[in-house]
Amino acid sequence: MQPSIPLSSCKKMTHASFLIQTLFALKAASPMAMTADALDAPMHRQAAPANTRLPKPRLQWGAALKALQRLLNDKEDTGQVFEIMRALNGASTANCYQRLLTTTQGGRIAYQREEFADRLMDEAWLDSLPAGSVGAAYREFIRSEQLSAEGLAEVSRIQGNEIDIAHPYAWMGRRTRDVHDIWHILSGYHRDGLGEACLVAFSYAQTKGLGWALIALGAASRSRRADYPYVKAIWQGYKRGKAAAWLLGEDYERLMAEPLETARKRLGITPPTIYDSIPAEARDAAVPARM
Repeated sequence: MQPSIPLSSCKKMTHASFLIQTLFALKAASPMAMTADALDAPMHRQAAPANTRLPKPRLQWGAALKALQRLLNDKEDTGQVFEIMRALNGASTANCYQRLLTTTQGGRIAYQREEFADRLMDEAWLDSLPAGSVGAAYREFIRSEQLSAEGLAEVSRIQGNEIDIAHPYAWMGRRTRDVHDIWHILSGYHRDGLGEACLVAFSYAQTKGLGWALIALGAASRSRRADYPYVKAIWQGYKRGKAAAWLLGEDYERLMAEPLETARKRLGITPPTIYDSIPAEARDAAVPARM
């Protein structure tokens, strides 16, 4: 079981205590004692014979911390995010898949196991989404930022990360990857340094993946002495993700056609007030490349 902050205590925690408790969780974790479930086995092991039981790999703290340092020095190096996820997310994706099965809609989505990246690469479908919808905002976002779902997928195919294998947990990992930019739209966080830091804190609350927590902690540690409330904004990102509905259980084809503000209200996604209060030109300074 991966270490995590007890959720029962989150409401009483300040953003400072969140950082402190997360740090202690990371330091106290024993690499020899902690193992991940079958989820990450295909992600960084050689393919096993068809009838071989998937092993339980240990969480890789050294690799994660090195990747974190590289990511903090260059926020555009998205490959490091996937390296951290591979090293630390343990059983979280498997747990998310099992959670998906607990609802009628989630069970249908898991049964159909469609690759949402293919839909997101369908320009005609994107163009058909109505003005003011989640999908219209996503369409404008990726085109203005020159992004694509396939581009993100390519970055995720890091060495030793067989994310494209035919396995339910790998499919869930792809699903989580493919909706990342939609979460930018829903959360209201942009692609500046602060926006990405807030969204990874939001994502930790949604997925319980320890890799997200490590990135949020690393970003907050670099911004704690700033003139703006960067750490409070990151902490608010976590609280917003915790308070919102579970986004991985959504039917994204339907969601993309829904009016953006209607979707946010239905999903319990509150405005990012602290992030919005910080001038746009100051947000990249939230995570300085070097201290």
